[in-house]
Amino acid sequence: METYRLDYMSPIGILEIVGTEMTIRSILFVERDDVRFEADESTPDVLTMCYREIEEYFDGRRQTFTFPYEVEGTPFQKDVWQALATIPYAVTASYRELAVKLGRDRAVRAVGSANGRNRLSIVIPCHRVIGSNGTLTGYAGGLWRKEWLLRHEQANAYSGLAKKHLPLHI
Repeated sequence: METYRLDYMSPIGILEIVGTEMTIRSILFVERDDVRFEADESTPDVLTMCYREIEEYFDGRRQTFTFPYEVEGTPFQKDVWQALATIPYAVTASYRELAVKLGRDRAVRAVGSANGRNRLSIVIPCHRVIGSNGTLTGYAGGLWRKEWLLRHEQANAYSGLAKKHLPLHI
């Protein structure tokens, strides 16, 4: 199956969107300054839809995503990513809270490892996961981006209630 790429220049760097004609497979920050992949007549609709929704997220107009995506990983990783996807916009959860939610209280490090292998930045919101003591820990895109994303969401949260760490209740 053919793979397509599209770059989105965000306020915190380029996100490279990778997908097929049907689904998005990854959205990752890339460490380069120039946009290499732009939309043209061969760009599948799913990539342009993803681009538009990411743009709306950064504009503060979108809190959830609707485009189709797929993930590849172990059953445990998929469980972690599914749990990540339930963390509400502008709310944080700890690695420990996620492990408990998954019924794997002692798997905090494994949850962190799966979190780090997430290939759908922002959409599967691994940036919303923090340390049990409330500190920012680990983010493949860099801690400065994680902090920026959390501040962005808090600034755009509709009620302002999520300005601090809230326990994950699912």
